Amino acid sequence: MIPSIKDRVTWEQHLVQAEAHVAKGEQTVARQMRIIAELDRDGHDATAARQLLVQFEELLQLHAADRDRLRRELDEPPRG
Repeated sequence: MIPSIKDRVTWEQHLVQAEAHVAKGEQTVARQMRIIAELDRDGHDATAARQLLVQFEELLQLHAADRDRLRRELDEPPRG
């Protein structure tokens, strides 16, 4: 619950940052998938790259959850 207009502005700034993190995370995951495809295509071992992809995907999920939480909080009317 957001207690004041000032706090709402802060939360909105956090939401902008969270959305940027999600967008960057999506780009990172896509890039890592391309790297894995290239490694596979060229006959290289992509095990480490796949492990890194899992970590990137987990981080993306955390960023998306944070973004979604902030969106839900901001749906509530400001107080004060």
